Amino acid sequence: MITDVHTHVGEYPLHISEKFAAEARAAWPDVPLGGSLDDHYAGALADVDRAVVLALNAPAAGFVVPNDYVASYVARDPARLIGFGAVDPSADDAIDELERMKSDLGLVGCKLGPIYQNVDPLGPSFLRVCETLERLDLPMLIHQGTTFALAGSLLQARPILLDEIALRYPRLKIVIAHVGHPWFDEAIAVVRRHPHVYADISGLVTRRWLLYQALVSAIEYRVEHKLLFGSDFPFFSARQTIDGLRSVTGRAFGPDMPVVDEQVVEDIIHRPTLELLEITAPS
Repeated sequence: MITDVHTHVGEYPLHISEKFAAEARAAWPDVPLGGSLDDHYAGALADVDRAVVLALNAPAAGFVVPNDYVASYVARDPARLIGFGAVDPSADDAIDELERMKSDLGLVGCKLGPIYQNVDPLGPSFLRVCETLERLDLPMLIHQGTTFALAGSLLQARPILLDEIALRYPRLKIVIAHVGHPWFDEAIAVVRRHPHVYADISGLVTRRWLLYQALVSAIEYRVEHKLLFGSDFPFFSARQTIDGLRSVTGRAFGPDMPVVDEQVVEDIIHRPTLELLEITAPS
């Protein structure tokens, strides 16, 4: 069983602003901006059994994929599509929307990204969201790392800030997207300290040296069992990610470099992510 914990939906220009598109293309000229839900279903599920589908509520960055859009889509195939909602912590209705996500829409997690939302992750509005997620028993997948988007500051994006959140809300399950790239050391330090904090390896596949660094850091701190499989579709596919992970095993970077064991990679690919996050999906 392979579960992809990190896939996106969204149509351009319906959900993606010209500002975001321009910033994305400046950093990545051939970036795949959006696609239809049929494209997502065919592509995201091509090489995996289940995929988490992420909403996004980042008006500061110009990328908003509504919760109702995601909920309607995952209802097509609830055994294979797992819906995570999103809120803008600065919005007046953020807490009410979290309640609605769970009770009315059946979404089972929340995607947040302080640097996209231009919000302080240790500020009162963000902490209220974290407190509510803990109370509702909804896991948080958080982009806590760099990005091309200019909505917020890199100071808002350091993974080390999640240590304080995990201390305040010890029952909140947290997934640090992209192992907090490029600050793998901070992300792994937080993962190591807290039993309910994990990291996904999405989005690293075309940066083999960074992917290797992240894996070695996790192995040396003995938290490789807390790395989750994710692709960041449509930016990267599950097949690309699987092949990329397998390409850095053994002595891929030379005879004197640390070894990434093949079994470590296979365990990541087949990690029982939904079980770890205590998410029940229809069989």
